[in-house]
Amino acid sequence: MYPPVDPIIVQLGPITLRWYGLLMMSAMLIGAWVAARYVETQGEDGDNIWDMLMWVLIPALIGARLYYVFIQSPRGPNGLDRYLQNPIEIIQIWQGGIHIFGGFIFGGIALYLYTKLKQLPLLIYLDGISLGLPLAQAIGRQANFINQELYGPPTTLPWGLRIDLQHRIPPYNDIFVYPESTRFHPLFLYESIWNFIGFLLILWIVRRFAERLKAGDIFLMYLIWYPAGRFMLEFLRTDSWFFPGTPFNVVHILSALSVVIAATLLYLRHRPNGQPVRGSSASGAGS
Repeated sequence: MYPPVDPIIVQLGPITLRWYGLLMMSAMLIGAWVAARYVETQGEDGDNIWDMLMWVLIPALIGARLYYVFIQSPRGPNGLDRYLQNPIEIIQIWQGGIHIFGGFIFGGIALYLYTKLKQLPLLIYLDGISLGLPLAQAIGRQANFINQELYGPPTTLPWGLRIDLQHRIPPYNDIFVYPESTRFHPLFLYESIWNFIGFLLILWIVRRFAERLKAGDIFLMYLIWYPAGRFMLEFLRTDSWFFPGTPFNVVHILSALSVVIAATLLYLRHRPNGQPVRGSSASGAGS
């Protein structure tokens, strides 16, 4: 299943169109479209999403890349030493290697500054982005398939993924122990499915409970759903650094904190005896 695909769609002289870039750009545009439609239902100008896109997207990509290079760098041929010895590869993002948590940090700071500068309601725009983001992630994760990355340990399951030797990390690059016929868990597919389900679930909640939602609720729901799935999938990661003697890594800690804090805030905002918080109607979102 999932035979390797040529990462290059077409090449005309110095111009190269790659599947990775096409998928990532498509994911961003579709996610932004969903976000724009949502904020329009809240009385905001959807064009603000498109205006802020590059202001938020560029810092998010920088943060995602830096987090990957300096914190998440996989072992072996793709390790940190590779980037330190060849710094130019740090900016070659089309080769793969970004981490969503770095994007959250840098992109979140950029979004906060942008909304403050333009005097826009931060929570409504956070909600819009959080509604479109899981769909964008579900699409963008297919880029990992093109670059043969984000795979798990060997498996005999029928949907196992074949990984070429040059894309394998130790110890799976030992062809004598792990021959070419070895198949690996397609973690990118697992996360893609999880994100797509999350998008549909949050969209259903937005439509079903529109009158009960408060500004910021969608953002909190996303901070519960995505990290919960990421927490589970991290146990299958083969390219992460784990705390010695444990099956846990930094992402486990960040994911657990996100779920606990977001769930607590969501409960406090909707507890029966809590004070009402001014929110916005979510009717018609995503229609």
